[in-house]
Amino acid sequence: MPHTRQGWSYATIGAVCGALHMLAFAPRDWWWLEIAALAGLYALVERSASVRQAIVSGWAFGLGWFLAGIWWLYVSMHTYGAMPAPIAGLAVVLFAIYLALFPALAAGLSRSLAPRPGVRRILCFAAAWLLSEWLRGTLFTGFPWLASGYAHTDGPLAGYAPVVGMYGVSAAAACSAALLATLCRGGMPLVRRLPPLLALLFVTGLGFGLSHIAWTHPSHRPISVRLLQGDVPQEMKFERSGVERAMRLYRDMIVAKPADLIVTPETAFPVLLQQIPDDVATPIRAFADATGSHILLGAVGDTLTPQGPTDFTNSLFGLTPGNRTLYRYDKHHLVPFGEFVPFGFRWFVDLMKIPLGDFHRGDAIQPSFAVGPNRIAGDICYEDLFGEEIARTLRHQAEPADLLVNASNLAWFGDTIALDQHLQIARMRSLETGRPMLMATNTGATAIIDANGRIQAALPRETPGVLEGSVQPYAGLTPYIRFGNWPALILAAAVLGAAAAIAKRNKTR
Repeated sequence: MPHTRQGWSYATIGAVCGALHMLAFAPRDWWWLEIAALAGLYALVERSASVRQAIVSGWAFGLGWFLAGIWWLYVSMHTYGAMPAPIAGLAVVLFAIYLALFPALAAGLSRSLAPRPGVRRILCFAAAWLLSEWLRGTLFTGFPWLASGYAHTDGPLAGYAPVVGMYGVSAAAACSAALLATLCRGGMPLVRRLPPLLALLFVTGLGFGLSHIAWTHPSHRPISVRLLQGDVPQEMKFERSGVERAMRLYRDMIVAKPADLIVTPETAFPVLLQQIPDDVATPIRAFADATGSHILLGAVGDTLTPQGPTDFTNSLFGLTPGNRTLYRYDKHHLVPFGEFVPFGFRWFVDLMKIPLGDFHRGDAIQPSFAVGPNRIAGDICYEDLFGEEIARTLRHQAEPADLLVNASNLAWFGDTIALDQHLQIARMRSLETGRPMLMATNTGATAIIDANGRIQAALPRETPGVLEGSVQPYAGLTPYIRFGNWPALILAAAVLGAAAAIAKRNKTR
């Protein structure tokens, strides 16, 4: 009975720590709270009477974290998808239960491979946390939203991003949390607190020092940009009259003023490219030719066959002045349930009264879009969660892009924290690649992010407008672009493998 009471107590504390952990992310950006909350989880793992109790504590931490952080999925399913409220609410809870399995894995793994407190457990906790976060961002196409590294875009650990990526930042945060929990352990003599204190200062100090290294350098001259935010209500995208109004709205926003680069949001033109009316398409083409403006349009792509269009894609099309050949980027990493239906879940998608279906997947590596001497790498909405894929694209492009562009439509989630979280994710991509990121969204957050991950300018949310500015492109390859997640994963695997070998040897003895 005492063990049962302790288990419930640990689970409750873990859930509270998880909910506090979520507050570290945008819009609050309290990076220090991420470390403090994670230190609470590590303390629970330290005091757990068994591996099972550590797993339950980790799972409760994850449940509090994700229920507090991804509730906005309910808005897309119920408010815009017309799914019955109980089913939409249950879907969010079940998804949070699934996501909570990953911090449970990290807690259980670190407790089983390092039964006793000490350096081995600290290192195992950091390595297991990295591995669990990476698995969450990989399995079943991945969902790395709210990965713990994102909380540190403004903190001293951000310097690790261009070296070992967001997952490396997550590991540094977990290591810092374990060291902090060790420092706060009761009954420890003052002299024994010195090593973890020095180690904590080293981890944070190294991150701060790395942030002052210029991994990339300015390339060519700055370019002028205009990022369009039409604030088109989501329900209008499913009505013919609304579609026509949206296309003419974005046409008028495009031709209002020239710029080196003009970007519309994702599916600003929610029809097949060839279905854009002449009174919309012709003025845009004439404007590009007359003003020298390069334009990236969000529309639906397809492959024309004798039987008609097929292989529909979520695409960006690039207009180059004086050139009738269109650039095309097709979204590669599709959204489950939104852009493709996972096997066995057609019934779930049919519960929503919105026209969702299966899109064709674009190639993993696609060419960049030329804007004068500069090169643009585009991605669409959900894709900028996957830093490894963006790094791989830059690594393998014949002419690596020196500027990133993300076109999104987050109107699905209303005026919620999802918009702030997405902006924070984009900032991490700038830190990892050492390149500016332009975000053109329908309702927000439309922003210009510099090569150091700082927000240079942004539009108010849910307000029609055009964000104008000047952006300095950057060239060069950060260590993360060159090697991706492999160095961090190999180091984590080595730590866990060594810990497993030591645990097996000790058990044999």
